[in-house]
Amino acid sequence: MKPVWMLAALAVAAGCGCGAAARAQTTAAAQAPVAVPLAAPSREADIIGAWAGTLHAGAVNLRVVFHITGTAGQLTATLDSPDQNASGIPVSSVTRSGTRLTIEVGAVGGRFEGVIDASGSRIEGTWTQGAVLPLVLTRQTHLAQLSPPHPQNPHGPVPYRQQAVTFQDRAAGITLAGTLTVPSGRGPFPAVVLIAGSGPNDRDETVFGHKPFLVLADYLTRRHIAVLRYDKRGVGGSSGSEATATTVDFAADARAAFDYLRALPEIDARRVGLIGHSEGGVIAPMVAARDRRVAFVVLLAGPGVRGDRLLVAQVQAILTAAGVPSALARQRIEQERDLLAIVERQAGGGDAARQAQLRQQLSRMAPPARVDTAIRRLDTPWFRYFLRYDPAPALAKLRCPVLALFGGKDLQVPPALNLPAVRRALQAGGNLDFEVQELPGLNHLFQPARTGEPNEYVSIQSTMDPAALQTVATWILKHTTATRAGTGA
Repeated sequence: MKPVWMLAALAVAAGCGCGAAARAQTTAAAQAPVAVPLAAPSREADIIGAWAGTLHAGAVNLRVVFHITGTAGQLTATLDSPDQNASGIPVSSVTRSGTRLTIEVGAVGGRFEGVIDASGSRIEGTWTQGAVLPLVLTRQTHLAQLSPPHPQNPHGPVPYRQQAVTFQDRAAGITLAGTLTVPSGRGPFPAVVLIAGSGPNDRDETVFGHKPFLVLADYLTRRHIAVLRYDKRGVGGSSGSEATATTVDFAADARAAFDYLRALPEIDARRVGLIGHSEGGVIAPMVAARDRRVAFVVLLAGPGVRGDRLLVAQVQAILTAAGVPSALARQRIEQERDLLAIVERQAGGGDAARQAQLRQQLSRMAPPARVDTAIRRLDTPWFRYFLRYDPAPALAKLRCPVLALFGGKDLQVPPALNLPAVRRALQAGGNLDFEVQELPGLNHLFQPARTGEPNEYVSIQSTMDPAALQTVATWILKHTTATRAGTGA
């Protein structure tokens, strides 16, 4: 899943916002420039290769990699942000003057200025993107060392069949690409569609180097549950545009995936359900509320309140976890509310009046270099829809079995707000078969976490806690036995 937290402190490279970085903005500008060494290589070609470093912005740590190519006098480069699954970001210019190196990245409004040491293996400098942060780059000969191990990813032969598939969202006129995993043995099998969270997610829901849907699909398929996971529209092998779509469009894609999966001969059409993570936990009830053929729904950190309330709660939770002083946190939360109110007051998008209001409010919250990026992210059909959408009515319409899981340390969909809201909605609708659980110690990705802060995601080796995986699989198998399937549940 891509994080849905917002707004002022947009993280480097991929532009994911994180409230926890807010305190860094108040102190980073005070960083002193690095000293100039006495000697260093002078040939521009000496810096061709891969250079990696880590930005430390308060509670957020982000690794960056510059790939410098070209010849002396004509250097070019691209930028990767491995922790945000962003690669190949174009660099505007690379300038070498003696020991000094300057890299401009217009795509993210960033600039690196550094000094090459005498060995030619280290560049000390600063990264400026509104705030000024120290950044030390070191030459990399084996980039694999940048990726921490992910022991839950399946390797080698697997005891099930997996194949690349495509299916159509005919109303939208797009083709969606995914992976189908089918257990060994005789079918037909129970099955699930995995629905990713917000942002341009691929079929594995790759985020911060982890592949949660790959791990979840592998675990479920080994336990005789077929799984379909797919690239969101406009991502990977899927056509269409993710950037112009709303939650309603993504729900239509999920419905197309459900229809495709039910029609396969190896799948028991009576035992096909939906698993949604984060925004996917909003989408799954939207689909199931309109289609009684959905056999069950599993919500993983699915919101229970409107988007505007959720985003304010995110900011509050992340600032609190990061130790931001209470007065500053209160100010930041009120600014967030004011900002969201501006977005909600106007139905249309892209007009000059709206952008002027957004610019004025954002100028109080973010460095000037990040204002334009923030406006582009705010002034979209998806964001306006998400702010206003209340998941409770769809939850109340569900008649199929529902499992809703929340991580106790989730700061993106805080359980204190969302868990009781989901329970109330299911109770209000009269659903007779649902479970709502909080899993202690787990974050938004259902990893075992110390604080739950997003900066921990990349450093945790576990992609999804085994207890969470077991809870999901056991519950699905309980609700898809042959006897239960025969009742049409």
